[in-house]
Amino acid sequence: MSEQHETRPRVAIVFGGRNSEHAVSILGAGSVLDAIDRSRYEVVAVGITRDGRWVLASGDQCYAIEGGELPAVDVGGAGLALPPGGGSLVTYDAGGIPVELGRVDVVFPVMHGPFAEDGTIQGLLEMAGVRYVGSGVLASAVGMDKGYMKAVLAASGLPVGAYVVVRDRDWRIDRDRVLKEVQDLGWPVFVKPARAGSSQGISKARDLGELERAVDLAREHDPKVLVEAAVVGREIECAVLESPGDEPPRASLPGEVLIEGDHEFFDFAAKYIGQDMSLAVPADIPAEVTEDLRAMAVRAFEALGCEGLARVDFFYTPDGRLILNEINTMPGFTSMSVAPQLWAATGLSYAELVDRLIRLALERSPGLR
Repeated sequence: MSEQHETRPRVAIVFGGRNSEHAVSILGAGSVLDAIDRSRYEVVAVGITRDGRWVLASGDQCYAIEGGELPAVDVGGAGLALPPGGGSLVTYDAGGIPVELGRVDVVFPVMHGPFAEDGTIQGLLEMAGVRYVGSGVLASAVGMDKGYMKAVLAASGLPVGAYVVVRDRDWRIDRDRVLKEVQDLGWPVFVKPARAGSSQGISKARDLGELERAVDLAREHDPKVLVEAAVVGREIECAVLESPGDEPPRASLPGEVLIEGDHEFFDFAAKYIGQDMSLAVPADIPAEVTEDLRAMAVRAFEALGCEGLARVDFFYTPDGRLILNEINTMPGFTSMSVAPQLWAATGLSYAELVDRLIRLALERSPGLR
């Protein structure tokens, strides 16, 4: 780590972004900023506005839901840039002279969704020669696109449910064929944006009329849509963490997501607004199922070539089967999000998890690995 500062490594916590998960990212960044050990790391908070500008976060930046209002990046901060190759943040004001803030040793992109978790910010950081927390470009891109993700998982021998990918062109000019393919899945189905997260734009369809409305809703987030056959089963989730050196990745204890109130599934409102979900960890499932699930979670992590962390979501069916639903390469990261709760129950506190992820990133060489 000869390139790092002789004192404390400088960590840039990057949050916000140009997508519908802007606020979720800010909530996670607030938790990281509260938990990070300032005696070990020098911290810089960097917000990305809804129009894609990088700004130095001001002291007035809000990181919480207040009065039912979701937070947004404070647009009044000084502009920032991360030029390729240098690894140094540069601040600028309109008409002013750019000022270098100094080299960043590692970026913690607490970001989700398109233009963030999908390999785009990872590619920018690779070009800048900066280490970062989490998976690289390819794993991030594949993990973000649920259609390709399921194809890779299935090719690796992991069980996934039946699904249909609805591409923009097909929906516009070949809708009858798409509707027939979806009908063959059986009813009901779940319809979701192919490249979004935090359960945004997801709905359940029980017939063709509901299906068309559900696809249109999903297309408000992404022109590419995934339609999945409904799987009857309990939702069990497992977190995976990269290990230092040549040790294999480690899986957490699994937890069961329990939905309360009027929510039919784990949607955005249940997660972040109404707090109508709870997590039973460890999940009340047979010991042999627990071990199979943890092993499958690690296999999924390795099938995509993930780094850092991930959360792998399963269905446990009444007849005892495990169906892998999806993998999230940068899962929700507030202290009360599922993955941190799973690690806390496994013996790794939130502050320790943040520190572990930063140290793993610092040990990783930039560029091809």
